[in-house]
Amino acid sequence: MDYIKQKRILLVDDEVALLEMVTSILKNNGFQQIRTAKTMKEAIAVANEYKPEFAILDVMLPDGDGFALLKQLREIADYPVLFLTARGEDEDKFTGFDSGADDYLVKPFLPKELIFRITAILRRSYKGENPHVLLKQCEIDFERAVVVKKGEDIPLTAKEFELLSALYRQAGRIVTIDALCEAAWGENPFGYENSLMAHIRRIREKIEANPSKPVSLLTVKGLGYKLIVEEC
Repeated sequence: MDYIKQKRILLVDDEVALLEMVTSILKNNGFQQIRTAKTMKEAIAVANEYKPEFAILDVMLPDGDGFALLKQLREIADYPVLFLTARGEDEDKFTGFDSGADDYLVKPFLPKELIFRITAILRRSYKGENPHVLLKQCEIDFERAVVVKKGEDIPLTAKEFELLSALYRQAGRIVTIDALCEAAWGENPFGYENSLMAHIRRIREKIEANPSKPVSLLTVKGLGYKLIVEEC
């Protein structure tokens, strides 16, 4: 899972079915840290406790509107916001953008478009967070999704990138097999253990001097794997 999919998301809508549907879409696309709220009051309470890094707001809420909610959320912290609402009039869109929203999507919507817009907002908003990581035999450039080894750029596949991202976030600590499968294959990771082992082998071929005797990506027998970073 790449770094944007670890962002904490606040989802606010008074329709339970919509909350469940959007939560499912997000989780099926690798976003796991999601909290929901059905009213302005509840949203403020969740925001204060959960410290979201991105919010998806409906305009029409039982105790107010999303424009007023956005203003209150911005008094707590400044993070990107997407309006997801049935109110598609131009005036509502203008009000949303004038309130400081990063994007405005009208219901009904295609799941693929929702994920595309969320991904674009998060990459734009947090583009400086992809680090360069130094290992014993190489460097990982997460921004370009390459391993730099002996002056050569070795591209990472999407799954390799997601696995290395998950390992780097827990650098020096054990990441379980289940956690890595979930990072790469979503919330239904069961049955991917063999695929994980194959990807680990290919990652080692890219980052290790001797993949058969790894010094950076270690196996912790029966538990998972650990990434040893030279400089965190």
